[in-house]
Amino acid sequence: MRRATSDFPPERRPLSTSSPERESRPCLCGRSPILSPPPAISRSPQPRGLGSRWKASYDRLGLSTLSITYVIADYKFSLWGLERRPVDHHNKLLEVHLRSAQRLLKLCETNKGFYVKAGQFVSSLRQVPKEYSSTFSTLQDKAVPCPFEDIKEVIARNLGKNFTDLFYSFDEKPIAAASIAQVHHALLRDRQEVAVKVQYPGLQQQLTVDLRTMAVLSSFVSQIFPDYRLEWMVSEFKRTLSSELDFLQEAKNAERTARNFKTKKIIKVPHVFWDLTTKQVLTMQFFHGQKIDDVEFLKDSGIDPGKVAKTLVELFSEMIFIHGFVHGDPHPGNILVSPDGYQGFSLIILDHGIYRELDEEFRTDYCRLWKALVLMDSPTIHEIGGRFGLGQYAKYLPVIFTGRTLESKSNLGKQMPAEEKRELRRELLALKMGDISSFMESMPPDFLTVLRTDGQLRSIMGRLGAPARVRLLSYARFAACGLSSKHRNENAYLFDQIISGITTRASYLHLRFLLEILELLSRLESLGHSILVKVKWLLPRMAHFTNLSRRTLLADAQMI
Repeated sequence: MRRATSDFPPERRPLSTSSPERESRPCLCGRSPILSPPPAISRSPQPRGLGSRWKASYDRLGLSTLSITYVIADYKFSLWGLERRPVDHHNKLLEVHLRSAQRLLKLCETNKGFYVKAGQFVSSLRQVPKEYSSTFSTLQDKAVPCPFEDIKEVIARNLGKNFTDLFYSFDEKPIAAASIAQVHHALLRDRQEVAVKVQYPGLQQQLTVDLRTMAVLSSFVSQIFPDYRLEWMVSEFKRTLSSELDFLQEAKNAERTARNFKTKKIIKVPHVFWDLTTKQVLTMQFFHGQKIDDVEFLKDSGIDPGKVAKTLVELFSEMIFIHGFVHGDPHPGNILVSPDGYQGFSLIILDHGIYRELDEEFRTDYCRLWKALVLMDSPTIHEIGGRFGLGQYAKYLPVIFTGRTLESKSNLGKQMPAEEKRELRRELLALKMGDISSFMESMPPDFLTVLRTDGQLRSIMGRLGAPARVRLLSYARFAACGLSSKHRNENAYLFDQIISGITTRASYLHLRFLLEILELLSRLESLGHSILVKVKWLLPRMAHFTNLSRRTLLADAQMI
């Protein structure tokens, strides 16, 4: 690794290596048959002067406006006259979605910064067309590091000391680079390993222009396409970004999470070094580990991916249903697995900038919702959907969370029969974009947070090969725990805590028992169907064999 060599005495000065070349990027050349893509803009490093930064911000505004104009024109002209041909309209819409997503991906890569963050935010939403979410998912690992001289200036300005007074060594090459900050490995003077997260300079004025640009452009899109209302997305992105830029708040979030899971030895949260932490610099304990979805590493280390998936979903189930304090960005880069731990491994939770404290009433209703989803309690599902402001769209809650409809004959965690899938597909295709916009606008912010988190968890569990049943049973268990108000009272008498624990356990066992009964009935039904099929297959053959035997006996009798 390359380190900041000039700030250390010669006897401690580590060897330096040449700086790595900037990662090459693939060219996404999805071309419209009507429009050519907007011209590329040079990706030179951002100027450091204040005036130059403002000029760069307005250059980005111009490119954003141009790109959005191309996208709007593509949708308008490509879909012109296809409203009365639903199949052709749907197929062409998918093409335009992909073309537009690739065009906006280039915009994010060119403008960098908050545009990359916005693309990452969109990629985590299961409610946007998959052409957008899958295309923008490539932005997770494409941040370009900031020059180290700028990073040194930020550290010096925030901590007020020279490097030699703070660190024994400091790696110049970042171990991670994101859209708003990058992380460096360092050793303190007492040789403790730390991770130093440093915010990029000049973000505040850049944030002002970029957010205003996104708001204006989303409003512009809504005026041209009344069904495409994106203001809810810009508002939620602004909220998450504002909290993520305050590293002092991130440090507080980390400490609160550490307290919430202090009895769970398998969960590790880095310790904060407060004397080396400000709003723009965060210094935390360094942990060694690999991304949670690195299945090859897990198998090589003798770690069962299924157990990792179960631990992960239990961690976030407790966050959502018990504590109501939720990590809002659980992508694989923020959750590491270490081979150390009394169970053979431990989970390391990083990046505590985006959190959501759930409203207590919402947390309770969400627990009730999951109990109703397990029991397929249609009246309660509709009631809670109404409390969330979802109205007529409440009927889609089972589809969103459990993959089955209210009328489904499939069991929890099992795929819907083909006929049910076809019927659901027909119903969903009948929805207009305005219906989807209305659904997203009606969601309370807490609901959007747990929806995003659930989507990211499901993605990780899929890569780990965990069955859907693991997540569903964990949610059912912790929903039952969350419904016990006394369970949340740490100051309750021991007797009350014991009674509460027994009640919670009994409620979960009741849900689990019902699930097992349904599973057994399903297997018996499948077994009965299998036997019936075999009997139907066997009967004509037995009749044929009987007739053949009878004819043979008659022939033998005649010969005698």
